[in-house]
Amino acid sequence: MAQSRYYLDSRAPRYSFLFAFPLLVAYEVIARVLSPDREGVRNGADVVFKSIFLALGGPRAVFGFEVGLVLIGVFIVARDWRRHPGGLRAAVFGGMVAESTLLALLVGVVLGRLTAALVQYLAVPDPQTFDTSTKLMISLGAGFYEELLFRVVVVGALAALGTRVLMWTPRVAGVVACVLGALLFSAFHYVGPYGDHLQLSSFVFRFLAGLTFSALYLLRGFGVTAWTHALYDVFVTLGGG
Repeated sequence: MAQSRYYLDSRAPRYSFLFAFPLLVAYEVIARVLSPDREGVRNGADVVFKSIFLALGGPRAVFGFEVGLVLIGVFIVARDWRRHPGGLRAAVFGGMVAESTLLALLVGVVLGRLTAALVQYLAVPDPQTFDTSTKLMISLGAGFYEELLFRVVVVGALAALGTRVLMWTPRVAGVVACVLGALLFSAFHYVGPYGDHLQLSSFVFRFLAGLTFSALYLLRGFGVTAWTHALYDVFVTLGGG
């Protein structure tokens, strides 16, 4: 019963958003400290979102996006609270921290070995010349913005399209959404001025990572997935110096 309650509570919007929110705050604060003029390096998914709003309405629209993101989160939490009254339990957040940390470690070990087995070698993605602070900032942004873009928006939309328009079963729609979302997620890392040089091994690794995060999002929700992604990237950054 306790495990079942944790599984349901940790997927609930109130826990999921509140758990992921510190990633957004930490990313934005570090990014502003490193580059107050907003001209510095940013996470790619963050750039996608804000470039759209910048093109639509300039800096004010970007600010509106940032404020709107928080307001939407507050609305989602409040709606969940109205539908399911009750307080927050610290034990649930503690469990989510432990779960995300364990999953982040497993992602690196398991996916690394899978990639090596599939392509017979594991080429490390092209190293960037960013300092550690910038890499950590990008890692936190990856956890929030990449999961928001590729899992909440892309995978969520594809799964909804499959079930509501194409009339697929939730399982089939979820599998197709995960595969297509993973392909887009992997390809995204090779686009733009800071994109990596395309390599089969790194593409396969990121595809498998995208597949894992997509499945994790459908099974465990946004909060755990965002932190798993962020912590994995942080571990890689710290481990690689």
